[in-house]
Amino acid sequence: MTEQRLRHPLMPEKPTLDGLEQVWVARWEEQGTYRFDRSQPRERIYSVDTPPPTVSGSLHVGHVFSFTHTDIMARYQRMLGKSVFYPIGWDDNGLPTERRVQNVYGVRCDPSLPYDPDFVPPDKPGKRDISISRRNFVELCQKLTKIDEQAFEEVWRRVGLSVDWSLLYTTISDDSRRVSQRAFLRNLRRGEAYLAEAPTLWDVSFRTAVAQAELEDREWPGAFHRISFYGEKGPVWIETTRPELIPACVALVAHPDDERYQALFGTSVLTPLFGVEVPILAHHLAEPDKGSGIAMICTFGDITDVTWWRELNLPTRPVIGWDGRLLPEPPEGVEPEPYKELAGKTVHSARERIVELLRESGDLEGDPRPVQRTVKFYERGDKPLEIVTTRQWYIRNGGRDEALRERMLARGGELAWHPPHMRVRYDNWVQGLAGDWLISRQRFFGVPFPVWYRLDESGLPRYDDPIMPAEELLPVDPSSDTPPGYTPEQRGVPGGFVADPDVMDTWATSSLTPQIAGRWGTDDDLFQRVFPADLRPQSHEIIRTWLFATVVRSHLEFGDVPWSDVAISGWILDPDRKKMSKSKGNVVTPMDLLEQHGSDAVRYWAAGGRYGVDTAFDAGQLKIGRRLAIKILNASKFVLGMGEGGEVQGEESQGGEYQGAVTEPVDLAMLAALAGAVREAGEAFDAYEHTRALEVIERFFWSFCDDYLELVKARAYEPGPAAASAHAALRQALDVLLRLFAPFLPFVTEEVWSWWRTGSVHQARWPSAEPGTGDPAVLEAASEVLRQIRRAKSEAKVSMRAEVSCLRVISPQAALVRLAQDDLCAAGNVEEFVLEHGETTAITVSLT
Repeated sequence: MTEQRLRHPLMPEKPTLDGLEQVWVARWEEQGTYRFDRSQPRERIYSVDTPPPTVSGSLHVGHVFSFTHTDIMARYQRMLGKSVFYPIGWDDNGLPTERRVQNVYGVRCDPSLPYDPDFVPPDKPGKRDISISRRNFVELCQKLTKIDEQAFEEVWRRVGLSVDWSLLYTTISDDSRRVSQRAFLRNLRRGEAYLAEAPTLWDVSFRTAVAQAELEDREWPGAFHRISFYGEKGPVWIETTRPELIPACVALVAHPDDERYQALFGTSVLTPLFGVEVPILAHHLAEPDKGSGIAMICTFGDITDVTWWRELNLPTRPVIGWDGRLLPEPPEGVEPEPYKELAGKTVHSARERIVELLRESGDLEGDPRPVQRTVKFYERGDKPLEIVTTRQWYIRNGGRDEALRERMLARGGELAWHPPHMRVRYDNWVQGLAGDWLISRQRFFGVPFPVWYRLDESGLPRYDDPIMPAEELLPVDPSSDTPPGYTPEQRGVPGGFVADPDVMDTWATSSLTPQIAGRWGTDDDLFQRVFPADLRPQSHEIIRTWLFATVVRSHLEFGDVPWSDVAISGWILDPDRKKMSKSKGNVVTPMDLLEQHGSDAVRYWAAGGRYGVDTAFDAGQLKIGRRLAIKILNASKFVLGMGEGGEVQGEESQGGEYQGAVTEPVDLAMLAALAGAVREAGEAFDAYEHTRALEVIERFFWSFCDDYLELVKARAYEPGPAAASAHAALRQALDVLLRLFAPFLPFVTEEVWSWWRTGSVHQARWPSAEPGTGDPAVLEAASEVLRQIRRAKSEAKVSMRAEVSCLRVISPQAALVRLAQDDLCAAGNVEEFVLEHGETTAITVSLT
């Protein structure tokens, strides 16, 4: 490091926190303070796989909470001399964006409509949504996300995230689509991705398939209906909450050990109303103590139906369509009468009508019995999921392959988890997988699957032989681009081609954030320097989605984990300790807090939250954080106002740099204690325990202000070598303390640094922990005596400058106290000081 000279203090008359954010945000950007240096080798780079927040509304204080944790670590690593690859991205495709566009503009996508280049959405949405073409809809999605992204950027800059904004990416950009399509095509060619027609969990509101990782169990009201099927030896009674699925019934099932039904296994019954013959079968998943112990197998009422259907090799009789209504035509084998009574109705209306029919036919016994049951929902949906048979894209993840599942579990063990117990959530998820990863969605604003299908002479698609583009042609949009060897006129005609209509699930794109941010395939030099990343920070509820999916994609493509460390943040809770969410209306938005308390105060509150721990929002911590920042200003002004300045070495000004000038025992003791704090804070940071690091630094700082400054204040105002020692120690301590606080409180530390140093504190080196020649016990012993003096004066309700006629100290550490005697007498205004060695400590303060 080059030598710098101390400027004459350029401090304002009245230092303030107000306005620091605007000043330093602009200056950091102008000076490229956080710009990534890609010329560094991989071992000198710290790479962060930053979460791209979903751009579908506004950020809340929980985002600030978790992103601040990441920023603190990135700043620390930068001060260790690393070139920090710290990108930011926006997750701007998928269902949340589409729903927001629908709500904001009052429109709904209809892919059958032609594009209208002159379409302008209404100023105010009407009662009915306007149907528009897919292209018009996508344009509105892009328009709205740009507005939201600007607001997001404003918040993140105000928070002081030290990201490199030149590395910004979005998950719908050309680069992201290129990476997503490239990875998918490679999965497909290796057999890791496949197309299959199978029962699929389906959200009838969004009209799209839902993956296992997006499921949410909710309590839902229902009722058991006791219904008779017609058997050879009399009625067979079943109890069901879904009588509307009787026309979809393909069998009855009971447990093989249930004695009540032993004689019925292998026989058949007729369904009520419809008279369809169905077998009675045995399966171990049947529950003897639930209802009558025998159940309908319908295609499909729930996930267990799917298991029974598959393992018992049963036929299908689908009755529910993609819109959540019963299909207009009955399934094969079911007569139109009385099915026409149900056709086209919603599930709820169909249930009401079939109950009426069953009551009329005498097949319903008694009244329905109300019950609360657990039902599967899409995590963003508001209606129970249905199961329909669809053709979907899957990626193998171990859900159907025991060997792959074991490899995925092993990958989890290769990661360093912070905190370690969060690995259990990963293991539990992988062990509980029930199928491969469904990655296709029947939506519009997303990354399209880069495949077409040949049409045979009758115009039917050949799904077993998809047409794939070359990687150099990516990204492609099959709905408008033409496959190799075909002309646009052949689209949709026999002997021609048709595009795959679906888009990738947003997790299928987000699972590639290391590859997207690292420009995989377009800038391989950069990618080799930043992949695998060092850190994946994220919240715990998406371990099953984002974290696991990213591990799967990295394992399949590179045979490696995507990062070395994962840091899992907890949730932010409201004062009643309930999770903050927009749906509950208990969200605190960050901008008001940032403007009212200042960014450093908000960051201080966030830094108090440990990884993996849910934290209640506490406005009181914001006030404490602001008080700390103000104290740093005032203490710095005091320190820099002492003495005449002089030479200060460069960014290596740490440890024992002033040892030639620092001569007094109390000063040397303070620097030794400071070195201990540097060591403890560094160890905490290296263990990803930022909260412990802050506690260590803050504890030293308040002791420094309350005890050390008071002890040396009088001496520092006097001329001579003893005063010069104090001046040197004060400046060295300030230099180190600013660097210690810099990752947590970037604005106030940068402001003070600029008063007397060149360059940025955020490009300075982390202090070393060399202890020097002092003994921290000297400062501890002197501080305890000083505290007793202050307590005595406080209890006597006299001024802290009141005279102490006699101070008597008996202590086993009398020799240490003796080294600080002059400073103690000056700080306490002591006239007579009596010091004796004793086995126990006794301090007597006599006031004049």
